[in-house]
Amino acid sequence: MKADIHPSNYREVVFKDMSNDEIFITRSTVASREEIEVDGKTYPLVKLEITSSSHPFFTGKQKLVDTAGRVDKFMSRYGNRTKKK
Repeated sequence: MKADIHPSNYREVVFKDMSNDEIFITRSTVASREEIEVDGKTYPLVKLEITSSSHPFFTGKQKLVDTAGRVDKFMSRYGNRTKKK
């Protein structure tokens, strides 16, 4: 392996899901200006909008789209228009 190609500043960082306030502690090199105290220890804080704990794909709470209703709505608005010649 090549020497000195990997970052040397790995440290424990807290990632916080802002939609449900869940936190994850993992090692990362990401830069952060904020800090948070967890279990008496201070960590750099990275705020995220969505994570696996809140994403519909991972939580199983996907919203089903009613495609038949969308088609009916489209047809009621634009379906009876005729082409102008």
